[in-house]
Amino acid sequence: MTTTTQAPTTVPGSVPHSDGAGSFVPVQTRSERPTSYDPADFPRPTGREVNWRHSPLARLAPLFVDEETETGDLAVEYDVDAVAAHLVESSGPDHAPRGEVFRPEDLISATAWKRCPHALHVRIAADEEHDEPFVISLRGTGAERHANGHIVLEAAPNSRATVVLDHSGSAQYAQNVEIIVRDGARLKVVSVQRWEDDAVHAASHQARVDKDAQLTHVVVTFGGSVVRVNPSVRLAGSGAEGRLYGLSFADSGQHLESQVYLHHEGPHTTGDVLYKGALQGASARSVWIGDVLIGSDAVGTDSYEANRNLVLTEGARADSIPNLEIETGDIQGAGHASATGRFDDEQLFYLQARGIAEEEARRLVVIGFLAEIVQRIGIPDLEAQLTAAIERELEDGAA
Repeated sequence: MTTTTQAPTTVPGSVPHSDGAGSFVPVQTRSERPTSYDPADFPRPTGREVNWRHSPLARLAPLFVDEETETGDLAVEYDVDAVAAHLVESSGPDHAPRGEVFRPEDLISATAWKRCPHALHVRIAADEEHDEPFVISLRGTGAERHANGHIVLEAAPNSRATVVLDHSGSAQYAQNVEIIVRDGARLKVVSVQRWEDDAVHAASHQARVDKDAQLTHVVVTFGGSVVRVNPSVRLAGSGAEGRLYGLSFADSGQHLESQVYLHHEGPHTTGDVLYKGALQGASARSVWIGDVLIGSDAVGTDSYEANRNLVLTEGARADSIPNLEIETGDIQGAGHASATGRFDDEQLFYLQARGIAEEEARRLVVIGFLAEIVQRIGIPDLEAQLTAAIERELEDGAA
C-alpha cells in the first residue's frame, strides 16, 4: 500500500467561516481536525490552537524540528525479545499495514512519521490467544538525545493478547503508535511512562476497532518532565468496544497530558473512558481533554467518559475538558463527567475517627482513589509495581 499526503484545510488548524466570505475560524470539533503526512503542512504551534492551548510549547520545542538527528538510532533502545516471534518486517511508511489507520494530526506526529524509516510491527496471528502479556521495553539513553518512533500493533481476527509498552530512562521522544484490532479480536494495550525527570515524550496513539472486536487501552504516567500521550480510537465495526483508561501522578514541575478521542462509527458500539490523576507540588500540572463523537450511523451506541483529579497540595493545577458530540438520537445512552478537588474531609474524618493518623488516612484515600484504574489493568505484576510507585510518590511528597 502506498500512502499519499492528505491535503489539510486551506489554513491548517482552521475551517472556512460559515459566512462564505473566505474568512477562517479555528477548528473546535475534533473530527474536523486536518491531517497530513507532510510536516510542512503544519505550522509551528503558537499556543492559540485548541490542541496546543494547554501544552508547554517551549519544553516541547525540540520535537517540532523536522531534521535528521545523528543520535536518533541510539536515543531510545528497544527490547523486543518478548515479541520476537510476532515481529513482521516493515521497511517504511509505504509498507502495509502502516498507514492503514494512522493519519498525523499535528507537527510532532507528522515529523515522527517522516523521520522514522522503519516501524516496529507486532502481529498477533488469527485465532491465537495469549494469557501472558508481551512487554516491549523502551529505554531512553540521554535527555539530549532525540528519537522518532512508529509502532504498529495488529491483532488479526479472533486473536487475543496484551501488549505493554514500558518507557524508562530519558530522551526527547516523538512516538506514533498504530493499533489495528480486526474482526472478533481482543487486544489490550498498556503504555507505561516511567521516564526520568528530564524526559520529553509526545505520543499519538491511533486505533481502529473492527466488527465485534474489543480494545482496552491504558495510559499510565508517573515520570518525565513533559509527557503528552494522546489516544484516538475509532469504533468502526458493528459491536465494537473501546475501553480507555488512564492514571497519572504529577509532581512538582511535571506536565502530564492526554487528549482522548473516541469516535463511534459503527452501530451498537460501546465506549467507556475513565482517566484519574493525582497532583502534588508547586507547578504540578495535568491536562485531560476528552472528545467523544457518536456518528450518524452509530445507532444503539452506549458511551460514557469521565475524568477525576485529586489535588493534594497548593500550587498544583488540573485542567479537565470533556466534550460530547451526538449525530443520532437512536442511542442507548451517552454521558460525560469531570471533577477536580481536594481531599474529601468526610473521608478523612471517617478514617481518623477510627484511630487512623491523618497522614496514613491521606495515603489510604489517594491509593483508594487511584486503585480503580490500577485494578482494571488486569496484569498482577504490573499492578503491584504501580501500587508501589504510588506509595513512593506519596512518600516523596511527604518528605
